[in-house]
Amino acid sequence: QIHLVESGGRSVRSGGSLRLPCAASIDPYRYPTYCFAWFRRAPGKEREGVASIDSDDQTTHAESVKGRFTISQDKAARMLYLQMNKLEPEDTAMYYCAAAPGHCADPEHVGKPSDYFDWGQGTQVTVSS
Repeated sequence: QIHLVESGGRSVRSGGSLRLPCAASIDPYRYPTYCFAWFRRAPGKEREGVASIDSDDQTTHAESVKGRFTISQDKAARMLYLQMNKLEPEDTAMYYCAAAPGHCADPEHVGKPSDYFDWGQGTQVTVSS
């Protein structure tokens, strides 16, 4: 099991940027064997996948964030990141990082929440117009 801790969420104006880090408490030699992802849940909506990154650094981004958000990782530091640019009010949500052992289940999509087994507590991002 991996302990995940997100941070960096705050209120920001439309058009602004944020970078969300997620720290993974896991043995360094095990980190590279996992698929990591960011999900978000907006008020009244289902949790949706935002982006995922595989152990070979292959990334997938949801259509709604392509060109604006970028997922990345620092394997040595066991850190996952989500760079969010050109934020819109529709991006307001609780953002969660998640992990699953092995390769990402679907190389072309972020996948379902049930594909991931470990979750952080979330960090709130609020975008005002």
